[in-house]
Amino acid sequence: MSDHQLLRASTVMAVGTIASRITGLIRNLLLVALLGTAILGDTYNVANTMPNILYNLLIGGALTAVFVPQIVRSLRDSDQGAAFISRLFTVTVTFLLLLTALGIALAPMIVNLYAPEFSNRPEFDITVSFMRYCLPQIFFLGLFALLGQIANAKGKFGPMMWAPVINNLIAIILFSWFLVNKDDLTLGDISQSDITWLGLGTTAGYLAQAVILIPVVLKSGVRLTLRFDWYNSQIIKSFRLASWSFLYAMISQVSYLVTVSIATTAAVKSEVLGDSTGVGFTPYANAYLILILPHSIITVSVVTALLPRLSNYVLDKKHEELTNSLTRAIKLIGIFTVPAALLFLAFGQLVANTLYFGISDNDANYLGLTLSAFALGLIPVSINLVLLRGLNAFENLKSQVIGNLIMNLVSVVLSYLVAVWLEPKWVTVGLAVIFTLHYFIGVGISFYLIKRHQVKLPLLSIMLYYLRLIAVFALVITPIWLLRGAIPGGNLISLLLVTSLSGVFYLLIAKLLKISEVSDLLKVIRSRKV
Repeated sequence: MSDHQLLRASTVMAVGTIASRITGLIRNLLLVALLGTAILGDTYNVANTMPNILYNLLIGGALTAVFVPQIVRSLRDSDQGAAFISRLFTVTVTFLLLLTALGIALAPMIVNLYAPEFSNRPEFDITVSFMRYCLPQIFFLGLFALLGQIANAKGKFGPMMWAPVINNLIAIILFSWFLVNKDDLTLGDISQSDITWLGLGTTAGYLAQAVILIPVVLKSGVRLTLRFDWYNSQIIKSFRLASWSFLYAMISQVSYLVTVSIATTAAVKSEVLGDSTGVGFTPYANAYLILILPHSIITVSVVTALLPRLSNYVLDKKHEELTNSLTRAIKLIGIFTVPAALLFLAFGQLVANTLYFGISDNDANYLGLTLSAFALGLIPVSINLVLLRGLNAFENLKSQVIGNLIMNLVSVVLSYLVAVWLEPKWVTVGLAVIFTLHYFIGVGISFYLIKRHQVKLPLLSIMLYYLRLIAVFALVITPIWLLRGAIPGGNLISLLLVTSLSGVFYLLIAKLLKISEVSDLLKVIRSRKV
């Protein structure tokens, strides 16, 4: 896959992802304006995050990493994969229904696990109620992911990236209605009716997001039928691989459980000490949402376009082409992720104050500090995703599980140390720093693992390339940061000036220094060949 082909395929998805992320950001801004960043916001965010946690723990990793190579392989069958895909669809839907029902029944236990400090406090019952309305999202998330991966395997990349826009628009309408028609909601006066509408309305968005992909899959030529003859060699192989994916996800989610538990505990302790600033899980989740925007728009788009091709390279034993594709992808995403990371590092508080204008200055500044603590983690997060998708193409998840265990053990130990050593108000910032360290360790492990598959990535060349990008953008952003007090206008004008000036000078200097990937990108943009 050439740079032009990769950029062209990625851009189709990136446009949809940009629309999805912009509407998602608006959705989140309205949510923060409605519920705040303190404990009431935590009750909704813990509950609404739980479907994603359970989904990713038990099936999400398999759907996004294991099943795509299997679907690509099945397309070479005499029936173009019809039997395998229908079996996979049936077993996945059945499992999702059972998982959703079990989650709803065990909601109080789950809240006790993830937010132990909520017990015997008003927020416990509110969180349980929110969670029971939100947990059906597990089914719709799984259905959306499976249908999306089938469409991707058939070369239909765009719809999966556009579908979340509908989800976000439904939530935007819901939250806007509450903001217009309800007085300020607080922990003490939120009614059961409010909880019901917020919970079910949020879940309705995920229903719409999944259903819209059904005609896309049917149009691609795949005919989905319910098939319960699951004793099939390819299905068995898929779920054997999925068992490793489950272990991988379980390790990650145990680490995430520690993060959520420590963050919500810090929020309660901070409130008890009389600090009204939102310092718990909600600022952590919102700072992460900002951080992940460039990753979602650029890296996920590039990787999604690349994965079916990587699977075919492995099947055809074209390791040189695989190596070249991974190298190009890693370098391409660096053009975007390096400046974004340094911008978040230097101007995290400006970004937060601009976006979260509906909350107090103290809350926004704290969220901005958390974003700055996350910032450099954007670089290894994106590189690691490319490397993991390369590893997934070889259908060998066992070694990834061991690597994931190492990086998450380090993360858990450091998280508990942060909880003990730091004051409650600084715990969330400390957790964000640990996230960054966690992914730098992960990248090192992933480079080692992929080398064992005879994929000889030019590690030194990649490192020097990233160092050059960092040096170029640091040269641009440093004088702007030093002169930040002289930047005219309010937060929005200041942020627009910072991003536009730094972006233009970054591209110009990179071109003058003849960084070929940047020059190629500018040529593609100018010629409109993307």
